[in-house]
Amino acid sequence: MNQLKFLSILVLGFNLTVFAQKKEAEKKAPEKAEHLKSSTYSALSFRNIGPAVTSGRVADIAVNPKNKSEWYIVAASGGVFKTKNAGITFEPIFDGYGAYSIGCISIDKNETNIVWVGTGENNNQRSVAYGDGVYKSEDGGKSFKNMGLTKSEHIGSIAIDPSNSDIVYVAAYGPLWNAGGDRGIYKTSDGGKTWTQVLKVSDNTGFNEVHLDPFHSNILYACAHQRRRHEWSYVSGGPESAIYKSTDSGITWKKLTNGLPAEDLGRIGLAVSPVNSEIVYAIVEARNEKGLYKSTDRGASWTKQSGYSTDGNYYQEIVADPKNEDKLYSLATWAQVSFDGGKSFKGLGEKSKHVDNHALWVDPSNTQHLIIGCDGGLYESFDAAQNWNFKANLPITQFYRVCVDNTKPFYYIYGGTQDNNTLGGPSRTKSATGITNADWFVTVGGDGFQSRVDPKEPDIVYSQWQYGGLIRFDRKTGEQTDIKPLEKEGEAAYRFNWDAPLIISHADTKRIYFAANKVFRSDNRGNSWTVISPDLSRGIDRNKLPLMDKVWSVDAVAKNQSTSIFGNITALSESPKNEKVIYAGTDDGLIQVTTDGGANWTKIDNIAGVPSIQIAGTKMQPIVNTLLASQHNESRVFVVFNNHRQGDFKPYLMRSNDGGKSWVNIGATLPERGSVYSVAEDHKNPDLIFCGTEFGFYFSPDAGSNWVELTSGLPESVCIKDIAIHAEENDLILASFGRGFFVLDDYTLLQNFK
Repeated sequence: MNQLKFLSILVLGFNLTVFAQKKEAEKKAPEKAEHLKSSTYSALSFRNIGPAVTSGRVADIAVNPKNKSEWYIVAASGGVFKTKNAGITFEPIFDGYGAYSIGCISIDKNETNIVWVGTGENNNQRSVAYGDGVYKSEDGGKSFKNMGLTKSEHIGSIAIDPSNSDIVYVAAYGPLWNAGGDRGIYKTSDGGKTWTQVLKVSDNTGFNEVHLDPFHSNILYACAHQRRRHEWSYVSGGPESAIYKSTDSGITWKKLTNGLPAEDLGRIGLAVSPVNSEIVYAIVEARNEKGLYKSTDRGASWTKQSGYSTDGNYYQEIVADPKNEDKLYSLATWAQVSFDGGKSFKGLGEKSKHVDNHALWVDPSNTQHLIIGCDGGLYESFDAAQNWNFKANLPITQFYRVCVDNTKPFYYIYGGTQDNNTLGGPSRTKSATGITNADWFVTVGGDGFQSRVDPKEPDIVYSQWQYGGLIRFDRKTGEQTDIKPLEKEGEAAYRFNWDAPLIISHADTKRIYFAANKVFRSDNRGNSWTVISPDLSRGIDRNKLPLMDKVWSVDAVAKNQSTSIFGNITALSESPKNEKVIYAGTDDGLIQVTTDGGANWTKIDNIAGVPSIQIAGTKMQPIVNTLLASQHNESRVFVVFNNHRQGDFKPYLMRSNDGGKSWVNIGATLPERGSVYSVAEDHKNPDLIFCGTEFGFYFSPDAGSNWVELTSGLPESVCIKDIAIHAEENDLILASFGRGFFVLDDYTLLQNFK
C-alpha cells in the first residue's frame, strides 16, 4: 500500500469517527420541548406602530450612480433600507442578519448590484451600538453575506477600487469600549474572501476613514483615531491619531505631518477633491490647534485654513463638492458649507429640517440636488438647501423608554427618544388608515427618557430630558410645568444621569420619585420635593481612573465629553406590596434599599455572578440598568446589570427572593452575546418574566430557568431598551432602539401556560 493511499484511508476513518460521534451526541442531546421553541409562538406577532414623525439617525447614504432613483439608507440603529423610487417607499433589507447598528455603505460604481455594508455605528457617543463585521451583497441588497472582520465592532468606511471590483479597503474602527479586536486598514483582492491588515497602529487606535484618489487608485489616505469610552469617561484623542498615505495600493504607508498640529490629535475627517485630486482637505480635532487644513500637493504639506472644527465624538465629516474644488461641506449640528477652500464657513440651510447631520450625497450632475441624513431622518433638496423635503416614511426612531396610560377607548404610548424629543401617541385609532404621523405629539424637547402617566388622570404626563430636566405636561392644554428638583442654598450640585430614573408611587398617584445621586420624593406631583436619601453612589473620582492604560490629564482631547457626571442613580423601583420598600441602583454598580421609606438605606454590593470591575485600586460592579420590585412577592426583586461599556456583551439578569440578601442568576440561558437592558414581570402569572436585550425580546415561562425568543413581527436583530405592560388590555409594548414601538396585542396565551 503506497503512503498516499494509506493516509487517505486514515483521513476517511477519522472523518467517519467524528461523524459517528457527532450523531451520537445529537441523539443524547435532549430535544427542546415544544413550549421552549420560538416557532411555537409564531402566531403571537408584534405590530410596529412607528412613529416616523421624527424618524431617527441616518448614518450613511449611497445612491446608485447608474440609477439615481435607487438609494440605500443606513440607520445607525435600524439596519439598511432601500428605495427604488427616490424615497417614495423604503424597504428594510438587512433585518435577517447579525447586526442592527450600521456605520457605512458603499456601492460598486462598475457593478452596482454589489453593495458593501459596514456594521457598528462609526460614532463614539454613549448610545453607539456594535456590529459584527463587513457584509457584501451581489444582488442589489436581496441577500447579504458576512465577509469577516467580525471583531471590528465598528466599521468607519469602505472604499472600492474603481478599476477592480475585487479590491476593497476597509477602515476598521475597532471596539469603542475595549482594546484589541479587528482594527486597522484591511484590504481584500478577492472580493472579500480573504483580508490582509495592511496598516495597524495599536490595540487602542483604529481607523475611521479610508479614501482613494479618484484618479489614481494606487494612492490612498487613512485617518487613525485613538479613542476610548467607558461608563465614567471618554477621551477622543492621543499621540496615535494621524493621517497616513500610501502610493502603492496599501503595501507601504507614510504618516503625514508637515503643517499638521504636532500635539495630540482627535478624530480627523478627510475629503479628496473629485475635481482636482491634488487638493485634500482635513478637519482636525485637537487640544489647541483644531481646525480645517488643506493640502494642494496630495498631503505632502498642509496649511491651516481656519479654526473651524466640529465634534469628534459625533461628527467630524466633510464632503468635497463634485464640481467646485473650493467648495466643501461639513456635517455637524448645523450643516456648513465653504466656498473658499475652508477659510470660512456658513450655514448650509436648515429650514424646516432637523439638525445633527451625519451623511450627505451631492448629485454630481446637479449640485443643487442634495440628500442629507441626520438624527431626524432623511431630507432631499433641489435648490441647494434653501428648502428640504422630509421623507416621513422611515420609522427608525431610537427609543430609550416606554410607558402607557389608561386612556379610553385606546390607551396612549409614551417614549423618550435619542435626539428626537419625548413623544406620545395612540396604540390604535378609529381611522381606517391606522396610526399616522399626525397622531403623535411632543411632550417635551431634547433627548427623551422615562415618561410616567398618572394611572387615574391620564392627562397628567411627566416627561424628562437629559441630565434631570423634568416637566409635568397637561395633555389637554399642552402646558408644561418645570418641576426639576433644585439644590438648596449651600447644598452641593446634584449629579443627574443622562437617563435619570422616574417612578409614580403605587400607593399614591400624586407621589413621584426622581433621582440624581440622591433620591427625591414629591407628594404633590412635583410642586415641591424632599430629599429622602444621602448620596447613594460610591463617590469615585472618575478623573483618577485610567483609559487606555493611563490616567489622562483634564486637557486631553474631549476629556469626559458627553458623559454624565459619574456617581449617580440610574434605576429606581418601589415595591407594589409595601410602599416603604424602595430600591435604587447606581452607575457604579451599587444597589441600595430602604425598608422605611428612605429613613435608612442598606448597601448591596459584590453580587456573585456579576463582574467586578477593578481599575487602579478601585473596585465596582457594572451600571445598574434596571431594578424591578415584584408585584407578587414583597421580598422579590430583579436587577439588570449592563457591562457592555467595558466591552463585555454578556447578559447579567439577577433575582433575589429575600430583599437583596442573596441572588440567583436567571439569565444563564439567554444568548451569551447580547446585553440585557430591561426586565418586566407579568401581572397575573408570577412565573412569567420578560426581558429586552441587545438583539431581541425574550420571555421565560418558568421564572427564569428557560428563555424563549419572541420573533414574529420583529426584525431578527433589534435592540429592546424597555418594556411596558398594559394590564387591562393584556398587551406587551416594546421600545426598540432604532425601529420605533412594537405592540403585541393580548398575550393571554403566555399567561395561561402551565
